[in-house]
Amino acid sequence: MADLMVDFIISLDGYASAEGWPGFWGMEGPEYLAWLDSDAEKQHAGLMGATTYRLMSGFAAQAADDPGFAVLAAMPKMVFSSTLQAPLSWDNTELVSGDAVEAVRDLKKNSARPLRTLGSLTLCRSLLAAGLVDRFRIVVFPVITGATGKERIFDEYPDVTLALVESRTFDGRLQLLEYVPTVLDGPPGADD
Repeated sequence: MADLMVDFIISLDGYASAEGWPGFWGMEGPEYLAWLDSDAEKQHAGLMGATTYRLMSGFAAQAADDPGFAVLAAMPKMVFSSTLQAPLSWDNTELVSGDAVEAVRDLKKNSARPLRTLGSLTLCRSLLAAGLVDRFRIVVFPVITGATGKERIFDEYPDVTLALVESRTFDGRLQLLEYVPTVLDGPPGADD
């Protein structure tokens, strides 16, 4: 049975990106990049929605010689979309047009390869609400992008408690936090 990890990079104030800022907010360092390129990080199959696919496949096409995108190109990927048409242009990418939650539920049952999301805020929210997420991992970049931030990650999420299972600092400034999530029906003690 495959584990599913929701995986985000975020600003301290919870944004996935910011207008005018470079990728990784310009703060990626050698230790973090080496970790991204490690064998353990290459073992996953990537799951994403159409918006993330369009963005990432466009970046990959423009940066074909970039080792980071070479790793992503080699990774098996599934895109959940009713708007994209097969065949998809990015290597090793399969289009799934059916219900994403049901498809991922089947993948978890029938695959040994670990699963990891790439961006895809709506997909991640649906998978978490359905109780399919085994791990929730974020890498916090030490920036606040209140004026330029885009895509607030946790808006419209269910209430969730998080049990910390791993933490690590990269390059003296980036903080990895990995949790086991538990989706709640409401705030603790609300039924008392």
